[in-house]
Amino acid sequence: MSDYNPSMEDFSALLEESFVQNDLYEGAVVKGTVVAIEKDLAVIDVGLKVEGRVPLKEFGAKGRDGEMKVGDEVEVYLERVENALGEAVLSREKARREESWVRLEVAFEANEKVNGQIFNQVKGGFTVDLDGAVAFLPRSQVDIRPVRDVTPLMHTPQPFQILKMDKRRGNIVVSRRVVLEETRAEQRSELVQSLEEGHTVEGVVKNITDYGAFVDLGGIDGLLHVTDIAWRRINHPSEVLTIGQTVKVQIIRVNQDTHRISLGMKQLETDPWDGIEAKYPIEAKFTGRVTNITDYGAFVELEPGIEGLIHVSEMSWTKKNVHPGKIVSTSQEVEVMILEVDPVKRRISLGLKQTLQNPWDAFAEQFPIGTEVEGEVKNKTEFGLFIGLDGDVDGMVHLSDLDWNRPGEQVIEEFKKGDMVKAVVLDVDVDKERISLGIKQLSGDPMESGAAGELRKNSVVTCEVIEIKDGGLDVKIADSDLTAFIRRADLSRDREEQRPERYSVGDKFDARITQFDKKTRRVTVSIKALEIAEEKEAVAQYGSSDSGASLGDILGAALKQQSED
Repeated sequence: MSDYNPSMEDFSALLEESFVQNDLYEGAVVKGTVVAIEKDLAVIDVGLKVEGRVPLKEFGAKGRDGEMKVGDEVEVYLERVENALGEAVLSREKARREESWVRLEVAFEANEKVNGQIFNQVKGGFTVDLDGAVAFLPRSQVDIRPVRDVTPLMHTPQPFQILKMDKRRGNIVVSRRVVLEETRAEQRSELVQSLEEGHTVEGVVKNITDYGAFVDLGGIDGLLHVTDIAWRRINHPSEVLTIGQTVKVQIIRVNQDTHRISLGMKQLETDPWDGIEAKYPIEAKFTGRVTNITDYGAFVELEPGIEGLIHVSEMSWTKKNVHPGKIVSTSQEVEVMILEVDPVKRRISLGLKQTLQNPWDAFAEQFPIGTEVEGEVKNKTEFGLFIGLDGDVDGMVHLSDLDWNRPGEQVIEEFKKGDMVKAVVLDVDVDKERISLGIKQLSGDPMESGAAGELRKNSVVTCEVIEIKDGGLDVKIADSDLTAFIRRADLSRDREEQRPERYSVGDKFDARITQFDKKTRRVTVSIKALEIAEEKEAVAQYGSSDSGASLGDILGAALKQQSED
């Protein structure tokens, strides 16, 4: 049994020695001392019975430039304590990698940025050297916007954000985009706070869209809406702006929360709508240029920034329900009249037809009532004919003005579209844009002209059969254009003689007018009425039948006297 009784100091020394022995495990980073330099190798003693050799190039610039010297203390990675040559297998590269992993894990946990260099391109992205540790940079994480050429970024020290670490697999994923976004957000916040509404700033047109342009104000973009580029109408921003152009803009609105900035260019110019009412008085005429055509009208530019609308109803006196594009064309110079000016709503109503003479006024002056005109049948309706007249206006012949004697529904069938017809102007209503025509008025009223003007009720007339019908006869009254219808019951006083078939077309006989109404244009004649009237006259002349003479005797005497006369 040994009498050795170690003191407390001895125990501490033994404990320290055990720690040193434990630090020399394979796969650990250990400290060593350079004991010799042989050509391009450094001989390092790490406290073992054997030494190890490490290429000088692994020590970086210090090793390459010859600054490494005997006695320098270095950290190396112990891969194996002893190899087949009896040497320790050491690596400075692996030591640096281990050191980097420790630092990177600390930075990852603290969400801090790390420095590195992009040094190679691989599938799906790039490799980054993080001071000895190799990380993967996905292509989508290179920049905020897609980058076509990454060459300027290669081998340039720059910050990265670690997204993922897996030491067991040796995987590190980093992002350059996150760093840029954070930096940009900080810059945007500072810049937005420095911007004030109403200030004028300079910027560069960065992008152009259908609805406006994005202007770079030095790290933050503002939207210049198409309606704020100029006071005049602009269909597309590219008409005025180009990418890369430097422009002066005014800050219209700044949203500190969303960092959205609205810009304007036209606000830097005088508003052309100031004093607009004095500049464009009602009913004054001006010349303008058609800038846009819609279904409801056409916009006319009176001056840069001032446009008015010609509503479709104010475009033509005669062309109704026609698309404005068939009356005017884009860029056409037109004369217009100011109808209304609203400076609050920034609207001007224009009239195109008002610059031309009202065609109904012109027609009334050229063709007074009673004038004979000629035109083409444009349309047939259930109430009359529409006839095209001079001045591109239409006149209407009502059914009742087609013929003096026959029904209009019957007469209108004799006309067809395209026929050239003559008519008489009966009335012109300029306000309602109506022209009334008559065709029957071309000839005199048969009830007023010739012998017909002398006819009255109970007149005896000579009739000529023009048509035989079951119910009676159509006859023409001699020396006039009047026609009449004799009913079967009026053909004779004697019922047996009331037969239309007794007559032939062209037969002539006398009859008595029983109705003559100029207002309703009705003429009725009767043979029976004439016979009764003659009988009464004979009785009055030759005595009553109560004297014993028969009716035949009286009529016979009357006829004998008539023949003698």
